[in-house]
Amino acid sequence: MQKVKSYVLPIAIVLGLLLHDYCAALSVVVPYIIFTILLLTFTAVDVRKLRFKPLFIWIILFQVAVSLGGYYLLKLLNVNEIIAEGILIGVLCPVAASVAVVSTMLGADRETVTSFSIIGNLVISVVAPVYFSFIGINQDMPFLTSFLQILRRIGLVIGLPFFVALALQLVWPKANRFISRFKGLAFYLWAVALFLTLGQTIHFIFINGEGNWYNILWLGVSALMFCVIQFGLGKWIGHKYGDTIAGGQLLGQKNSAMGIWMANHYLHPLASVYLAFYSVFQNLFNSWQIWYFEKKKK
Repeated sequence: MQKVKSYVLPIAIVLGLLLHDYCAALSVVVPYIIFTILLLTFTAVDVRKLRFKPLFIWIILFQVAVSLGGYYLLKLLNVNEIIAEGILIGVLCPVAASVAVVSTMLGADRETVTSFSIIGNLVISVVAPVYFSFIGINQDMPFLTSFLQILRRIGLVIGLPFFVALALQLVWPKANRFISRFKGLAFYLWAVALFLTLGQTIHFIFINGEGNWYNILWLGVSALMFCVIQFGLGKWIGHKYGDTIAGGQLLGQKNSAMGIWMANHYLHPLASVYLAFYSVFQNLFNSWQIWYFEKKKK
């Protein structure tokens, strides 16, 4: 079974490419899958023990500073607005809600990655509306409106399963222990969510890509470059704080579905292609990490 896990994510990527028409129609179920993944994850840890850690500061600073700095540097160099916005949203994009799934498989501390998945998403829900108030297509949208829209999407997906798990642990611990027994299913549910999300975005590229192949090419190149940078830098920072895997996953693994939604809603929709490519690269890397980790164990 462990060997099969190494191939689940590449299979999900290939199926997303081949069945993108169906994925676009079924994408409405993705939030429910993510909710289930997080509920399984949160019931497996004592949510009352989640804590803020110094590691989080450096990851958040990178997201906030490099996203905006990179955008204005590219504008200064007269780079196309779509590419600049793609890098902005790609770096700013919050950590994947399901980051604990792969991280814990690779040996990261479950409490660390779970804590950051909550804190990191909440921070970006505040920072993103500020950036969108002077960048993108909805600059006239009031900050509070933008903030509440983003917070609502994050809150329903992350906040609700967190509070359900907390209530179960406090009020009905037997039910919590029963649900936590199935935490291994989270990986396969994540693969299904990945398959549907990638298929939806690939479908978008096929529909809107004609005449924009130059931008799409450079968005793909940029996504690959930042995927390498973020995983590498994250591992280096994580090593300084005693959890190399957590650092790499927290900085490198992105909530592509959330980022694609923000790009489509606040920026040029084609900028979301960056996150489509990034999602492919990050999950290919995660597949390799899982394979290599299992090989080392043997």
